Amino acid sequence: MPAYKEKNGTWTSKFKYKNWIGERQQKTKRGFARKKDADDFERDYKSNFIRSANIPFDSLVDKYLDAFQENEDTDITTYVRKKRTFDNMIIPYFKKRPINEITELDVLNWQTWIKQKGYDKFPGDGYAPTYLKSINNELSAILNFGCRYYKLPYNVCHKAGSMGKTDADTMQIWTLDQFEQFIGYVDKSAAKIAFDILFWTGIREGELLALTLNDFLPSLKLNIDKNFAVVEGEHIIKDPKNEWSVRSIAIPQFLYEEVMNYADGLYGLSKTDRLFMFTKSFLLKEIKRVANMADLTPIRIHDLRHSHASLLIEMGFNILMISERLGHKSVQTTWNTYAHLYPDKGKQIAFGLQEVKISGITSNQTAEDQVIGLLGEIQKMLPNYNSYETDDIILWNMALKEKSIVDRDVFDDTLQGSIEPEEAFVIMMKDGFYKANDEIIFCFSSRGMPVQYL
Repeated sequence: MPAYKEKNGTWTSKFKYKNWIGERQQKTKRGFARKKDADDFERDYKSNFIRSANIPFDSLVDKYLDAFQENEDTDITTYVRKKRTFDNMIIPYFKKRPINEITELDVLNWQTWIKQKGYDKFPGDGYAPTYLKSINNELSAILNFGCRYYKLPYNVCHKAGSMGKTDADTMQIWTLDQFEQFIGYVDKSAAKIAFDILFWTGIREGELLALTLNDFLPSLKLNIDKNFAVVEGEHIIKDPKNEWSVRSIAIPQFLYEEVMNYADGLYGLSKTDRLFMFTKSFLLKEIKRVANMADLTPIRIHDLRHSHASLLIEMGFNILMISERLGHKSVQTTWNTYAHLYPDKGKQIAFGLQEVKISGITSNQTAEDQVIGLLGEIQKMLPNYNSYETDDIILWNMALKEKSIVDRDVFDDTLQGSIEPEEAFVIMMKDGFYKANDEIIFCFSSRGMPVQYL
């Protein structure tokens, strides 16, 4: 029977239902201030016992989230993200509508409603395609849950089709030169150290923000065993993304020293305190602000991780090592993500060739030792490269005792057939000059010609 009003003005909910084993039961509850409250109680109570396809949509979401939360493998941030999506993007549209009354047209209209919300929030752009896809997936997951447990005949999302797309747009990365250009404009010490760590280690933002001084070892190792997250306004330290994310990676000497110097300047910092007391939003604002100052196209914070991985790939290190360094579940994940060429690769290839020519392949070093050594050498070299790019190149003819200023094209043409011009240019940066043959020597005007060749 429907809810009825008592003599004292309150409302009573009294109804019959069948329990899990099919027995008829009756439930009575009194004392509701409004008829709506009594009706809502009946609806919610029945949803706990009656598994039928006329369950209201919002009740189905509650059951789904309860089941999801009871899974011991559920990450708290994933649960919060799902609940926020349902509360803001799905329940306000479907509300209390029985799930067996939702049609394909309803789903299409909901997709249009979501897209319009995106354009209202971000005029001209709207929500990212990957975000639209993720919202659509949540609705589909709810209806799949209804099919499995509440006798829903089929998932209307499958017939309506999806929106958005699974893969993000092509990642953006910064070359070494671009990163050095960027970091030169960073005017906040904490941000500078954070960006340096992200670029030179490839760790995730959450891993960065969970770091303590204890994680940086004198043996030049960085321990990654925790993650930082903000859950409903509360700052928490939680387990890493997955078991493969727990790792110890080698870091260059210069980075270790930068972190130690930064930590020395933090008053009262203990070895177990977080090094960076800000959140991802601060880093996002800074990378946009500083990139604009440096006349660079801003990239996402996560793209610094992509930049690090791409650098290692172009330096010739095997995909297995890179996968382990990044904390990926499998090598296939790394390959699928980074199977592309690093832009502006010529300079780094030339430098690697020069190192091999001078030092050979060091058999008593691990691959990681070699990569860290190269990272350190490149870091030391980069500021000079930027200055040499604009420096005049001097051609000295020893036979004629004549000198002339030449451009990079003449330099490259002169060396064709004897050595890769990029390799020769790196040698000249390192030594200050390059002897092309018995007659021709090149040098930078700022360094001058060695006396023995004058």
